[in-house]
Order: sequence, then structure tokens, then C-alpha cells
Amino acid sequence: MTTTLPTVRGAASPAPPRRPRRGGSGPLRRALATHAYAWILAAPVVIVTTVIIGIPFARGLYLSLTNATEATVGRTIGMNEIPATYTFVGADNYLAILSGETGAFWPRLAWTLVWTVVCIGAHYGLGLGLALLLNRPLRGRAAYRVAMVLPWAVPPFVTAFTWRFLFNQDYGVFNAALRGVGLPAVAWLNDPLTAKIAVICVNVWVGVPFMMLALLGGLQSIPAEHYEAARVDGASAWQRFVHITLPGLRPVSAPVVLLGTIWTFNQFPVIYLVTGGGPGDSTELLVTYAYRMAFEGIRDYSGSAAYGMLILLLLVAMAVVYQRALRRGGTAW
Repeated sequence: MTTTLPTVRGAASPAPPRRPRRGGSGPLRRALATHAYAWILAAPVVIVTTVIIGIPFARGLYLSLTNATEATVGRTIGMNEIPATYTFVGADNYLAILSGETGAFWPRLAWTLVWTVVCIGAHYGLGLGLALLLNRPLRGRAAYRVAMVLPWAVPPFVTAFTWRFLFNQDYGVFNAALRGVGLPAVAWLNDPLTAKIAVICVNVWVGVPFMMLALLGGLQSIPAEHYEAARVDGASAWQRFVHITLPGLRPVSAPVVLLGTIWTFNQFPVIYLVTGGGPGDSTELLVTYAYRMAFEGIRDYSGSAAYGMLILLLLVAMAVVYQRALRRGGTAW
């Protein structure tokens, strides 16, 4: 038989027994103990990412602070091992690029920004228009969607060479159409202005399908009840577009515009394969010029690395400004 002891009023209750500590209680140790399973799962990705991205980034950053060129890097000629002779020069490469002494940085940056803004504007405008069309009841809608996605599925070099043939001055389709209506042929890829228009057309063709698919997904996530309620209230089609469609697309538009900006800013195959940066260097982007510095002519590895670091800084700055603008507008992602 069990006997219950009476509780004495005013007496202090016995303190609960303390749990034994498991090797200390620092915040890092507690975080590791709490999220150990997640850390174990994420460890392979972190290691692979560090090896693939971290090591080349560190190597590129180091080279950008040296005077490494084709003549100063270590190399093997026959049986002879020639050691590297390049030295640390600090920020000299960055100063040479930003001062215009090397690489015509500012004119190329201006053209790269124009190229990016025009292409992203066309991507978003055309992508949104096509997404609105494909979001409506339409016979054969699946076939239209497949047809719209095809340009995105074609390898970029195939697209580039196809468009280069279309813009050919003698045998291209566009000049054939101009001659057909009695107009003179245009030297599309031999004039700086028409060459820029040509590469923008190619990049718009390449990028619109991605934007269309993303925006189509966003349109289908907007509840239909919002449109029905707006119709009942007498809202016009334009009012429904401005007050329901555009705000509903904002969570999708923000990341895809940022991704499209980064891809377009670094669009290498279209420029390199369609115009080769020409005529002259009129269509040369920052990224294509950085490639030429490293792999063509007298190879300037340090200058190319410095160019790459400046491109990275520009993209990071653009992303930070864009995210802050979105936060001020009430959109977080």
C-alpha cells in the first residue's frame, strides 16, 4: 500500500533534477546538435559547390591581382619546364581597366547595359503577351505551347548559326523578302547598328520561351474568383489586367526578371557565334571581351580575370539594388 505524504505550506518545492550536459552548451554546438541531420544531408552539396565554384573563384581573384600573361605563366616546351614568373601587382589591373587604359571598359559596359535592358524588356513584353494568349481557352493549346517552347529547347549554337544564315546579305531570307518588295538589301552583320539589331533579335528569340513559361505558370496561379468578382463589379478588361493580373504576377516576375538579367548580361554564344563581336568590336559585350583577353591573341590572364571580377561585382550590385527595390514595393522572395 502506498502512503501519500502531506505537503507543508510555505516549504520550497524541490528543484527538478538537471539534465546532464552533453559536451558543453555553446551556440555553435547547440546549432550543430539541433540541425545535425540537415547538415549531414547538405554536406555533399556544400563540398561539391565549394570545389566547383570556390576554388576557381579564388584562383581567378588571385590572378586578377597579378601580371600573369601568356609569357609569364609556367609552361612546358618539349623537355624544358619553364617556371612561372608573374608577380603580385595589387589593383593595377583594375585601375588599368577602369581608367580606360585597357579594354575600353566603359563603352562596352554602356552597350552591355543597353543590350540587357532592351532584351529583358522584349522578353517580358512578348512573354507576357504570349502567356496571356495561351492562358485563354484555345483549341490546340498544347500544340501551341510546344511550338512556343521549341526555340528554348534548340541548342544555342544551332539557333545562332541559323539566324546568321537568315541575316546573310546575299542569301538570307530577310534580304530576299526586301528584294521581293523592291527594297535594297541590308548588310545586317556588316554595319554596327544593324548588327546590334540582329543580335538583339536573336537573343529575344532565345529568351522569350522561358519568360512565357514562367509567366504562364504565374497566370494559372491567380484564383479565377478574383476575375469573376471584378466582372460582377463592372471592371473592364484593362482594369482587371492592371489590378489583378499584374499584382498576381509580381511574385513570379521578380525572380525571372532577375535571372533573365543575369543570363542576358552574360550572354556569350549569341554574340560570339552570330557576329563574333563585330563589325570591329561594336557588338562586343563585357563577357565576350573577357574571353578574348584570355584565349585569343597575346593571352592576358590577369586582365581577363580582373574583367571577370568586375562583371561579378556589377551583377551582385544589380541584384542587391533590385531586391531592395522589391522589398520597398512589398514583394519579397
